[in-house]
Amino acid sequence: MFKSEFLDMSKIVQSCKIARLFEAVESHGGTIRFVGGAVRDTLAGLSGFDLDLATDLSPEELSEACLDNGLKTIPVGLKTATVGVIIDGKVLEVASLRRSIRTENGKHSFEFTDDWSADAARRDLTINAVYADLRGNVFDYYNGISDLEKGIVRFIGNPEDRINEDPLRIMRFFRFYAQFGKAPVDAASLNACIRLKDLLRNLAIERVRDELFKILITPNAAAAMKLIYENDILAYFLPRAKHLDALIRLSKLVEDVQYKGNFLRRLFVLYQPNTAQAENMANSLRFTKKQKETFVRWAKIDVKPEYLNTSKTRLQFIYRYGKQFCLDKVLLGAAIFGYQNIDVRMILRQIEEAIVPIFPLMGRDISARGIYNPKQIGKIMERLEQQWIDADFTLTREELLTEIKR
Repeated sequence: MFKSEFLDMSKIVQSCKIARLFEAVESHGGTIRFVGGAVRDTLAGLSGFDLDLATDLSPEELSEACLDNGLKTIPVGLKTATVGVIIDGKVLEVASLRRSIRTENGKHSFEFTDDWSADAARRDLTINAVYADLRGNVFDYYNGISDLEKGIVRFIGNPEDRINEDPLRIMRFFRFYAQFGKAPVDAASLNACIRLKDLLRNLAIERVRDELFKILITPNAAAAMKLIYENDILAYFLPRAKHLDALIRLSKLVEDVQYKGNFLRRLFVLYQPNTAQAENMANSLRFTKKQKETFVRWAKIDVKPEYLNTSKTRLQFIYRYGKQFCLDKVLLGAAIFGYQNIDVRMILRQIEEAIVPIFPLMGRDISARGIYNPKQIGKIMERLEQQWIDADFTLTREELLTEIKR
């Protein structure tokens, strides 16, 4: 399907220098088009996407065309035949057209082609196989535009062939269904995911985890996760979660207060783990050190709503654990427990606007009074700080110094 000047390319092209890349390719007899997320998201009215491009030139021909036109390139994906072109200090990935082939040993591989429909055929979903040139002309080989408008997410051709080429496409199917799905889930695509779900075991856990995190921050994450759990798609990696209702509440709350979605918060409310369970999940999914620390801390430290609903205890918790921790605990608590009689929006605002007090003493203030043992200094500092907190942070430096003698 060809649609003439169908897209407003000003929503995709933010730099006039990109035109140089198109001119470079065309000067060598080639064609270059935007593809995938940039086209799909623009059609869906979204923004903030990465730019991916495709060309019928080989990687060597593309590099030569760029060199002749003063554009720098770097090889960013040898296996995927992708060349990075530097535009305004950023790397634009340009992939050469390929077709899917089956090797003698039955595995899937690719070969270069100049056939755009063949390149579209080896992509995963119909909504990801729409191309656009610099003039806004759109090339849609598998009715991706129609599927996007109807909210249908489905694989191109035989779903099992697409999944066998890359089993991670199982997770991508659920991610895009959570992002764009409006109609009932495509039965053929879902059944293929169910039949081939064991292929996910062969993938690095990090790849599966990253797709899971992307699913969790989509608008309809709960619907996608419900399908995943009902069909045991991730049974090898995670147990079934029992709290989809809490995920729905959290998603709505975050949208209402205009916060950015956080995949760790959403995973936490799905499972509501204790400290040991949180540590196990963090280890099995290979969280970063910071992610694990945050996740386990949520489980370990109990913050009841009344603690954050009064100015005195709220400031104490903010001082002890930081604003971000308190904000997260309010959102988590509201999603898990409901908080019917608490103004969550007001508490969040008060936490954000709170002025965090600074303890007015340092270790050298203790040693200046003739106490040099580090352990003793630490104990004195800890006791003085607790007195200062208990006094609502009102004790002055001088009053604290007089306490040292005691």
